[in-house]
Amino acid sequence: MEQLIRFATPGDAEDILAIYAPLVAESAITFEFEPPTLRKLKARMAEIQSRYPWIVSDLDGRIAGFAYAGPHRARPAYQWSVEVSVYVNADLRRLGVARTLYLKLLELLQVQGYQSAYAGITLPNDASEALHRSVGFEPVGVYKAAGFKLGKWHDAVWYQRPINDHLPDDPPPPLLPHDVTVIADWSRLMSDQRP
Repeated sequence: MEQLIRFATPGDAEDILAIYAPLVAESAITFEFEPPTLRKLKARMAEIQSRYPWIVSDLDGRIAGFAYAGPHRARPAYQWSVEVSVYVNADLRRLGVARTLYLKLLELLQVQGYQSAYAGITLPNDASEALHRSVGFEPVGVYKAAGFKLGKWHDAVWYQRPINDHLPDDPPPPLLPHDVTVIADWSRLMSDQRP
């Protein structure tokens, strides 16, 4: 199968929701209680894409998974940090989709000027922890009984990964996606499929 990593479009929302909705309804992988409507998901995607990448893995015309970044915290000093997430279609796991998505997402975030990525994982989830370690994340702490879902309390472990290896003394604000095209060939980054 040929995998194409590309930016998500509103036309992908239905396929993205088909991957995400069962995880919301049937698991504690996400702490959301109700799957978003298609309209709300499209609005969420547009809001995120105004500042961060939201990408999909297209396997021979089928959306195999998606990854995106969002703000880590609201205070201004956190603007160089992001929270990242990746989700893969249940019947297409263990094909390297999540790893490829994460590596491309981190590359895009690096070009934008972000410094650190954080990911929260509901415990237990050995596969997700292994994925995050495989792309350079390290655990930084566990939030005990962080969320109550499906009739019980769940711990969440947080992972961190540097995006850039240089911490400037006076960092400029991260670039917005539309600004990246001014300083980098954004389309080249997306067409280079090597992880």
